[in-house]
Amino acid sequence: MAETFQTLTYEVKGRTGVITFTRPDVRNALDLAMREEIAALLSRIRADRDLRSLILTGSGGAFCAGGDLKSLTEEERPVELNRERIALLHTWFTELSNLELPVIAAVDGPAYGAGFNLALAADFVLATPRARFCAVFGRIGLVPDLGGFFLLPRIVGLARAKELVMTARSLGAEEARDLGIVLEIHQPEALAEAALAFARRFDEASRLATGMSKTILNQALHSDQRGLADMEAMAQALCLASDYHKQAVQRFLNKQPLAFDWDRMTKDKPA
Repeated sequence: MAETFQTLTYEVKGRTGVITFTRPDVRNALDLAMREEIAALLSRIRADRDLRSLILTGSGGAFCAGGDLKSLTEEERPVELNRERIALLHTWFTELSNLELPVIAAVDGPAYGAGFNLALAADFVLATPRARFCAVFGRIGLVPDLGGFFLLPRIVGLARAKELVMTARSLGAEEARDLGIVLEIHQPEALAEAALAFARRFDEASRLATGMSKTILNQALHSDQRGLADMEAMAQALCLASDYHKQAVQRFLNKQPLAFDWDRMTKDKPA
C-alpha cells in the first residue's frame, strides 16, 4: 500500500520503490515540502536492502514543472540565504544521483527546470510522446540549479548543453531520445507498467555489483585512469567475495540459467 505524504506518495512494489509526485494542480512543482520529503525517503530507500530499483514519476500528466515560483517569491531573503538554500538542495540531490540502485524516471508531460534535472539524475528515462524537457531557467533570468551544470553536459555533450541552457528552448521526447536523454518512449497509458517492468528486470541482479558499477561510472568523466583503476580493483575485490558471485559461478558451471540475464529477459518480454 502506498504511503501518502504532503507532496508525494511512496510505494514498494516487489523489489522496486516508486516515488510519485502528487501536486498536479501546479504540475508537481518542487517546493520546500517536496524537497524535505524526498530527502527523508532517500535515507529510507538507501537503508532498505531488499530494494533493487527505484522509479520517480509524477501525477496528473506532468513529471515536475520545476521550482515552485510562488513559494520562491513569498518572502524576500538575503543573498546569503538564497545561496545556502541552493547549496542545501545538493545534500539530497547528490544522494539521489549517486544512489546505488538503478533509478528510472517515468516522464509524462513537462519536466522543466529542476524537474528536468530530476529526470537527468535518473539512470534511465522512459517518456511518453507528450513529454517535454526544458532547462527553462534562462526564461526568468536564472541559471540552472539542482545539478544541471553537472549532469546535462555529461549526457548531451558540452556544445549541445550550452545550446539547451542558453536558449532555454524545450524539446520533445523523440529529440530527447536522439540526444541520449530518453531511453524509451511509451504511450501515456502504458508508461507506469513499462517503467515497472523495466525496473523489475533488476530484481535478480547483484545490488552490490550494480551499485558499484554505477558509483564508478559516475566518476568516469572526471577521474584519471589510475583513479578509476583503483576504484575498479576495490569494487571487484568486494564482488568476487560476494555470495551472489559464487552462486552465479556455480549456476554457470552447472549449465543452469543465470538469475540475471538481460538478453534473455528482453527475448522473453511480452510483445
